[in-house]
Amino acid sequence: MYNQLMKKIRILLTAIIIYTLSVPLMSCTGGPIAMTPHSRSGIYFDTVISITLYGDGAVADKRLDEMFKMADRYENLLSDKKSGSDISKINTASGKWVKIHSDTVEAIKQAYSYSKSSGGVFDLTVGTLSSLWDFKNNTGTIPDKAAIEEARKHIDYRNVEIDGNKVRLKDPKARIDLGGIAKGFIADKMKARLEKLGAKSGIINLGGNVLLIGKRPNNESYTVGVQKPFSENGEALFTVKAKDISVVTSGTYQRYFKKNGRIYHHILDIKNGYPYDNGLDSVTIFTKQSTKADALSTTVFAMGLKKGLEFVNKTEGVEAVFVSTDGKITKSDNVDRLYDYEKAQ
Repeated sequence: MYNQLMKKIRILLTAIIIYTLSVPLMSCTGGPIAMTPHSRSGIYFDTVISITLYGDGAVADKRLDEMFKMADRYENLLSDKKSGSDISKINTASGKWVKIHSDTVEAIKQAYSYSKSSGGVFDLTVGTLSSLWDFKNNTGTIPDKAAIEEARKHIDYRNVEIDGNKVRLKDPKARIDLGGIAKGFIADKMKARLEKLGAKSGIINLGGNVLLIGKRPNNESYTVGVQKPFSENGEALFTVKAKDISVVTSGTYQRYFKKNGRIYHHILDIKNGYPYDNGLDSVTIFTKQSTKADALSTTVFAMGLKKGLEFVNKTEGVEAVFVSTDGKITKSDNVDRLYDYEKAQ
C-alpha cells in the first residue's frame, strides 16, 4: 500500500516538471540579494500541489502560508468528495435550492460555460459517472454496465440552475463534479492574490496544472518539462520555455488501473460511460488562464487528435501538444515559435 501511494505521489509530482534555479541578483545599493526559490508541497483535491515563490524567505513563507490556507478553503468549497462542501450540499439537496459561496457560484458558472461551448463533451454533471470509477484506490474494479447506463441518464449540464448565490439541480439524481476545472480555477485565484501581494515570479503547480507567474527573477523564461506517459521515474518527454502562462496536461497515465491487459484511465467518455480509447495518451494545453487550460485539456483530449488539433489551431491564444499511444508527438501551429519546444533526449 505504501509503495502504491509513493508511486502515485511521484507520478503526480512529475506530470509536469519545472526546473528552478537559485538566481543571485544585486540590489539597487549594490548588495547581493539571493533570489532563492522557496517551495512548499501538500496534498489537496486528491493530488499533490506545490507552490514556488522567489525572493526574501520570510516574505515568501508568509505568502505560502496564505496560499495553502486558500487551498484548504477551496477544497472545502468545491470538492464533491468533502462532506459539507458547497458542491456536496447541492448534490444531496434532492433538487432544492442551496445558498452557496460566491466563489463556488463563479466556478459553477465557468464550468457551465465550458459545458455549453463544448456541446456537453465537457460536462460539470459527470459526477454520477465519475463516482462509479475508483481510480484513487486503484482497485481494478470495473463498474457494472447497468450502473453506468443509469449514471449516464443523469449527465446533462442543463440540469444546473443558478439564481444569484443559489444553485439547484433540476434532476435530483444529477451530481456536479468540478474536477475538470477546479484546479485551474483555484490556480487563477492564487495567482491573482499573489500578484496583488506584489509577487513578480512564481510557479503554482496543482497536480500537473501549472500556472507561471511572470518570468524567472533573472528575466528568463521558465523551463517546463512534460512527463513521458507511464514513465516509472518521471522522465520528461519534452520541454518548453514559457512565461506568464498556464500549462495543463490531461493524460491517461495520471490516474488509471490495469485489468486483463487493458488500461482504464480517469478521462471518461460520457457517451458510453467508459474511459476514452481514441489513440491518445495525453494532451498538454498552453493558454493564459488556468481555468481555460484545465477545461480545454479534457475537452481537446475527448475530441481526439484530428478534431482536437483543428480546434486548437483555429482558437486564438491556445496551443497544444498531443502524445499518441504509439509515442508520436503532434504540435499545434505555433508551439515551436512561442515556446521553444525541445524533445527530450
